[in-house]
Amino acid sequence: MSLSNTPTAHAVSPDSGEHWTAEGAWQVAPGLWRIPLPLPMDGLKAINVYVLETDTGLTLIDGGWAIPVARELLERCLRQIGAGFGDIRRFLVTHVHRDHFTMATVLGHEVGAEVALGRGEEPALDLLNNADQITESPFLAVLRSSGALDVAEEWAAGRGDDEVPPKEDWQYPTRWMDGDHTISVGHRSLEAVHTPGHTPGHFVFADRAEAVLFAGDHVLPTITPSIGFTVPPTDQPLGDFLGSLARVRSLPDLRILPAHGPVAPSTHARVDELVAHHEKRLAQSLAALSGGPVTAHDVAGTLGWTRHEHSYDSLDVFSRGMAAMETKAHLDLLVARGQATATPAEDGVRYTAVRD
Repeated sequence: MSLSNTPTAHAVSPDSGEHWTAEGAWQVAPGLWRIPLPLPMDGLKAINVYVLETDTGLTLIDGGWAIPVARELLERCLRQIGAGFGDIRRFLVTHVHRDHFTMATVLGHEVGAEVALGRGEEPALDLLNNADQITESPFLAVLRSSGALDVAEEWAAGRGDDEVPPKEDWQYPTRWMDGDHTISVGHRSLEAVHTPGHTPGHFVFADRAEAVLFAGDHVLPTITPSIGFTVPPTDQPLGDFLGSLARVRSLPDLRILPAHGPVAPSTHARVDELVAHHEKRLAQSLAALSGGPVTAHDVAGTLGWTRHEHSYDSLDVFSRGMAAMETKAHLDLLVARGQATATPAEDGVRYTAVRD
């Protein structure tokens, strides 16, 4: 069964029987709990933090956003399972985005727990730990190369969503994760699988015995994760993402334990849907190049956005920036596949379809 046609705003999670954001510690399996924590944004309402119980303490998959309301709720929900912050021994963080990493690094360093993060996120943390030396948001260069010059101006004026959180939110992890490896969590054996694309250092964690995948933002049951919204930028974020989807598809079919949305039944079914979505988007992007050299901003303006197919111009400034960067990722993959060419210009990189 697929949940892709179920709006995230109305999705019920089978472990709780309630909306997936409902407050509580919801048991997914023996010794495994899902705790949704609130986010300070209108779009995604919550992030799922997963708690694994062992004889020696707790391991948490992701940590949430370091805001007081989320910290208080996490403490309250841990009490429901007879635990507290002092029982946390380790955070396994899927990626560096602040809704996943910041509470983990703040709380982890506070209680002396291990904080593990993918090595590919180190350049982003280097930037964030030297934010006082950055004269402008590094996203602006990506927006300009996408041709979204008006969006870049609005972001530069402070009307985007590129505010840098406090420096203590970006403390380095205590352990870097390199390559695929196995992590023992009590009686469990988790396969840490490097899945770059959404971010360069994204990891998922597969528990074959329990038949679940802690999927982070890599495989989401009701939405598609953003692609291209990362700094420093990478050459082929969409190519990386599709390659990572193939790696997850090669694993056994597992239940999806996503960072956002309800627990879902099949990684294989959802991966197939995500691949089909991006191949359709690539075809639409290629068709938009038929009129001559255009920017990613131009192409984004021809596409529908979200499940409701909203026009690009109707999106808020932050969403327009995300859309332009994601469209650029699709166009760059078309170039890598030999289906388009890219030429730098004053108003952004311009793309042209390769004629047969």
